[in-house]
Amino acid sequence: MGWYNWEDYRPRPIRPARGIKAQAQRGKFGKSWWADRWVHALEQLVDPGRLARGRSYARSGQVVKLDAGREGVDALVQGSRRTPYHVRIRFRALSDAEWDRVIDAMAAQALYAAKLLSGEMPAEIEEVFAEAGVPLFPADAHDLETDCSCPDWSNPCKHVAAVHYLLGERFDANPFLIFELRGRDKESIIAALRAHRADGLPPESEAPSQESTPENEPVVPLEELLDSFWTAPTGASDIPISFETPRLGALPIRRLGTPVFWEAERDLLSIMGETYTCIGVYARRVAMGEE
Repeated sequence: MGWYNWEDYRPRPIRPARGIKAQAQRGKFGKSWWADRWVHALEQLVDPGRLARGRSYARSGQVVKLDAGREGVDALVQGSRRTPYHVRIRFRALSDAEWDRVIDAMAAQALYAAKLLSGEMPAEIEEVFAEAGVPLFPADAHDLETDCSCPDWSNPCKHVAAVHYLLGERFDANPFLIFELRGRDKESIIAALRAHRADGLPPESEAPSQESTPENEPVVPLEELLDSFWTAPTGASDIPISFETPRLGALPIRRLGTPVFWEAERDLLSIMGETYTCIGVYARRVAMGEE
């Protein structure tokens, strides 16, 4: 059995770096709900000790480079050695069939499609992915592959955790980045949604003929219709009318995130979500004449 020098195993001090510092120097990382979900996914994979050191690395600027795109995440993190460690994070790209199901689910919700087409991320987009049977955020180790060139036996290590936290803040600036990491960028998704809408339009051969358009019907003077003005035409009462509670989901609050001054034990987003639901139920009852 050979001799080992204890100096080889003694913890070395971290070399200071002037890299990318987290905007959040205390408290949680990220302001949006999707950043919260990303951090939550990380915290299911990394032990608390490495998470704490990862947060410290992210806040002190130890991450000296971070590139994120369709191919995944590549970063350099300065540790105790002279050369920074190379961190890689790879996502399982969704298949074309899985993306087709997601696009169909998006297009089926007019509100979601409208927001996405205008370049806005809907607050309930995670539910759309769930309906399509596809997780938006990494659900288990099969959805996320991490690697670091450091000698730490644990994976993910503190260097991976630091990159993960900073990536959460990238999601604040560009929420569509999570789509890109899953294999589709914002432009391709919007193009698919527009194509989906175009496919739903009737062909020109089925368009109403000019002879049947209301513009060519004779215009009856209003004074000749006073006796029947407020009478519904025959068959109008048979038209089914229904009201659906709007799925607001506290969208403004979710987009802004939990304020820094919130100190109550209960989560603000949960409270506001219930409040918005009650507002929707009350609006429905008013519309139905029940209030």
